Amino acid sequence: MKILIIKFMHIGDVLLTTPLISNLAHYYPDAKIDFALNSGTEEMIENNPKINKIFIYEREKIKKSSFIKKIQREIAFLQEIRKEKYDIVINLTSSDRGIFLSIFSNSKKIISFPSKKSFLNKFISDPIKGTIQWKHWVDINLLALKTLNKNPVRKSVEIFWNDEVENNIKSILKNNNLNKNNFIHFHPLSRWFFKCIDDKLAAKIIDFIEKRMNLKVVLTAAPNHEELEKINNILRSTKTNPINLAGKLSLKEIASLNDKALAFVGVDTAIMHISAANNTPTLAFFGPSIPYAWGPWDNSKMINEYKCYRGNQKMGKHRILQESWECIPCDKKGCNNSGKSDCLLELKEENILKEIKEFLNGI
Repeated sequence: MKILIIKFMHIGDVLLTTPLISNLAHYYPDAKIDFALNSGTEEMIENNPKINKIFIYEREKIKKSSFIKKIQREIAFLQEIRKEKYDIVINLTSSDRGIFLSIFSNSKKIISFPSKKSFLNKFISDPIKGTIQWKHWVDINLLALKTLNKNPVRKSVEIFWNDEVENNIKSILKNNNLNKNNFIHFHPLSRWFFKCIDDKLAAKIIDFIEKRMNLKVVLTAAPNHEELEKINNILRSTKTNPINLAGKLSLKEIASLNDKALAFVGVDTAIMHISAANNTPTLAFFGPSIPYAWGPWDNSKMINEYKCYRGNQKMGKHRILQESWECIPCDKKGCNNSGKSDCLLELKEENILKEIKEFLNGI
């Protein structure tokens, strides 16, 4: 049997499909499971022993191509999928691209969320049913399993890396006199700045962990100019000297680093999901995001424990810090889509440091 999973979304979205992969491998141990995803998200699936092949859709490259080249590349990608002759195709979004790819694959069994364009839905042999309200994305992705009349046997989010990555991180830790579980991994940024806390508060958090909690802080961030400038701005306000690895590590290396941390503190981003996948105690600042859908998932649980619509919450070893304002969660790109979220920028230092102390003392 050959199964194709399609998830044309972002890094964290792809990572949260891994419980589905594990369950498919459990029920179909002889199946070859392939994955189609956007370029830039493949590290979430690479090295996964349950995945046979990854098809990378070069979204930005195709978008920038000439009209003729764009058509050629789109057709080449479609043909690459079609020649595999899949028995089952599972599309985990309602996007047109995913459904078109499912249809073109010529698989007789297409499991997919319904399209917003109703005329496409007649090509879906097995539409994914069930409400997504009050569900975490781990559970939403697992709705595809129910379409196959199977129940989840586990709900663990997983990420894997190779020996080269592991050795690189061990070397970095050794060079910085760090050992496993004696440092805090702090990732204060997201590619979307409306998910970020105030830079000065981030600096206060670093100083508090290093001075008051007597733990070393290791900073990470993506290797892009905007994030690195923001990290520099944070560091200008610190009175301590955290280890700054911002922009120096791949996603896999950040995952390996995080795996060796005592705990993770950061914002709602893919790195937060990676931390939870590693079973590293995770504290995350939430603003516009919906907690029950996007909170760090505890791998020891089978039921989503984020029950409130807003506010501070816990799921096992992980916790969310979020204001309880009536406008939260707005699920928008900042207040009035401004790119800035007052609910994050106005977090009270005293309250946050108290929560961090309680979190770290409880580990």
